[in-house]
Amino acid sequence: MDVLDETNKKMQAAVDHFKQELKGLRTGRANPALVENVMVEVYGTKMRLHDMASISVPESRKLLIAPFDAQNVHAIAKGIEAANLNLRAVVEGNVLRILIPEMSEAIRKDMVKEAHRKCEETKISIRNIRRDANEKIKKLKANGDIPEDLMKKQEKKIQEATDKFCKVTDELAQQKEKEILTV
Repeated sequence: MDVLDETNKKMQAAVDHFKQELKGLRTGRANPALVENVMVEVYGTKMRLHDMASISVPESRKLLIAPFDAQNVHAIAKGIEAANLNLRAVVEGNVLRILIPEMSEAIRKDMVKEAHRKCEETKISIRNIRRDANEKIKKLKANGDIPEDLMKKQEKKIQEATDKFCKVTDELAQQKEKEILTV
């Protein structure tokens, strides 16, 4: 595989991971991603909530969790409580309801800070991928596998990819910030 293709795939994977992390950040609205990765102890093992229940949004500030096995409803409630998400699950028969509380201005600002922190971590990851790719290209040139002018072209293309993916990351963080601050 070409160094440039490999670099683009790794950078895209970093951006995709960042998108998943942003889904888990609270906004003023209910989002299944808030709880889908909560670990719940059932059948003597820990499972992710989204593997053992369906999670839906019946209203803008409510989550409805319907376990595939109704006997797990109390275990799920305990798992959500243990996850320290500041959410409380109310058991109603065979389902759980979670009311997403209004976010105060301080909590909103903390969520924005968290989004920016994750954005910076992603950009650092992208720059590390760039560094590794540049080292591979320099190694190829040192071994005589590619000429100097091709090495320079590859380094330029790697830098362009780095700039592109960092810009996408910043745009995603700005969108999330706008979403968090919208009351």
